[in-house]
Amino acid sequence: MRVGWIGLGIMGSRMAANLRRAGHELVVHNRTRETAEAWAADHGAEVAPAPDAIRAEVVFTMLVDGEQVEQALLGPDGAAGEAPDGTLFVDMSTIGPEAARALGERLPAFVDAPVTGSSPRAQDGSLTIMAGGEEADVQRAWPLFQAMGELVVHAGPVGHGQQVKVINNAVAAANAHTLAQALVVGRATGTDLDALMAVMAAGSGGSAMLDLKAGPMREHDYTTLFKLEHMLKDVQLCLNSGHAAGAEFPAAAAARDVLGAAMDRDLGDADFAALVEVVEAASGHRLG
Repeated sequence: MRVGWIGLGIMGSRMAANLRRAGHELVVHNRTRETAEAWAADHGAEVAPAPDAIRAEVVFTMLVDGEQVEQALLGPDGAAGEAPDGTLFVDMSTIGPEAARALGERLPAFVDAPVTGSSPRAQDGSLTIMAGGEEADVQRAWPLFQAMGELVVHAGPVGHGQQVKVINNAVAAANAHTLAQALVVGRATGTDLDALMAVMAAGSGGSAMLDLKAGPMREHDYTTLFKLEHMLKDVQLCLNSGHAAGAEFPAAAAARDVLGAAMDRDLGDADFAALVEVVEAASGHRLG
């Protein structure tokens, strides 16, 4: 297919590269033009000077928030303005269900398809992709999703991909917060943390967060796989949608507060494992 791609950040650059490796023709745009030109030179793609210059069967966005996505698609030089009839727009950012539904109401063919999995999984094409939209629209994008992800799920109508994503990330944040507390309690009580981790991993205390974040937390290595500020955004989106539906999420609210405190420590650009810094400070015990 001829594919448009807007947003070549940590995730977007890797996801678009997988589409190119799968043989699709790409025309790309990035807010920083030099980034787009360098990516296009490396991967053999065309650069669009503005979103409205993209002519493609499917146009993807992978941006920071709903405001950026709306501008890229529906702003003064938005991709939808000059798009041929039948163009499918797919947003893979995390913008929340309300923003996705608002875009779906203004675009004739739209799928929200956020992803889970950090940059290494974007690199090797093993992301999990949750798509919300009409069945026909999701099926049009399905081969493209398969080039970027290992598990692709049609979650329901527009907005439902976003809802699944933000709930999942809220659970991940709550689990990371719980893990940080467990490690700090272990340190404070003189527990062998290697033994603790081995037992947790073999039993009911095991989790993806234990596998991915216990080591970085213990080593205070916050090399960014998923920015803390982005996790805070996702958790807040989950809390907003739950509150609007009359369902609160106390564990996610606690994680939100800790992530917010980490932001106050200028850790927004660090990996969200850095939330352990707040837990350590509150307890007066340092892991290492």
